[in-house]
Amino acid sequence: MELSNRRFPAPVKLNLFLHVIGRRADGCHNLQTLFQLLDYGDELSFALRTDEDVRLKIKALAPVPDAVARSLTHKNNMVVRAARALKEFCGERKPGVDIVLYKRIPPGTGLGGGSSDAATTLHVLNRLWNCNLDRSGLIEIGGRLGADVPVFVNGRSAWAEGIGDRLTAWTPPEAWYAVLMPAVRISTKQAFAALKPVQNRPPITLSDYRSGPTQNVFESWAKQRYPEVAAAFDWLGQSGQARLSGSGSGIFTALPGEEQARAIIRRKPPAVDGFAAKGVAESPLQAELDRTSA
Repeated sequence: MELSNRRFPAPVKLNLFLHVIGRRADGCHNLQTLFQLLDYGDELSFALRTDEDVRLKIKALAPVPDAVARSLTHKNNMVVRAARALKEFCGERKPGVDIVLYKRIPPGTGLGGGSSDAATTLHVLNRLWNCNLDRSGLIEIGGRLGADVPVFVNGRSAWAEGIGDRLTAWTPPEAWYAVLMPAVRISTKQAFAALKPVQNRPPITLSDYRSGPTQNVFESWAKQRYPEVAAAFDWLGQSGQARLSGSGSGIFTALPGEEQARAIIRRKPPAVDGFAAKGVAESPLQAELDRTSA
C-alpha cells in the first residue's frame, strides 16, 4: 500500500507518575516513569520530492492556534531534525520530502507531541527512503533527538528509567482519560531548572506504584507557578484524581469508560482545551504501518 500522502498518527502519552532519582554528571536527570500511550494526537503525511530538500508545513487543528503553528515551523522543529538525522545516519543520498504536520497538541503540555511527531517521521521515512533500519536503530537516532522520542519509536506503553530511554514493556489496565490543556506552555528546561537539587533519591518499583500513592515531582511547583494549572487541577479533581503529565501543563484523570471521559470534556471550562482518549498498550502508528505493508 502506498506510503506517500497518507496520514500517519503521532499519538501522545501520559506520565502516570514521574519520579526523579538524581542528577547525572552530564547534567541530565535519572528518572522513573510510566508512559501510557493514547489513541489521540497529531498526524503527518509525507511526499517525496525530486530534489533533496526537507520541507515542513504545519496545519493547525483545534486547539492549536495558527500563530502557535507558525512558531513551530523553524529549522529546529523536531520533525525536520528527525528527517535530517535519519538522512545522515543512512549515509546515502536520499530524495527530499514534503511533510505536512496536522497539529492538535500544543507544545509545553507534557504530552510528548513533538517527540511523537519525530518518532512517526523516523518510522515512515525509514520505509520511504529504504533505509531498512530496525527498531533499535531508530531508537538510537531518536534518543539523540530527545528523551521522550524512544518510547514513541518503540511504540508501546512502558515503564521507563534512566533519562526515559530504558524501557520495559507494560500492559496498562484498560482506561479512558480526560485530558485538560491549560493555556500555558511549560518548557522541559524551565521545569527541571526549577527542580530542587536532588541526589540519590531511592528508586521505586512497579510494585510500589501499584500498591501505594505516587506523584509527579513537578506537580506542586506547576500549581504554585501557574494559576491556570492550579485552577484546572481543582476543576478536574472534582471528577477523579487529577495528575500532571511530564514536566508540562497537561492534566488528566483516569475514567472507567468512554462516556465518562467525554462527559467531563463536554463540561470543561471554555477557557481550557482538552480531549478524551483511550489508553492503549500499542501505538496506533504500528497498526497503520502494518496496513501500509500489507
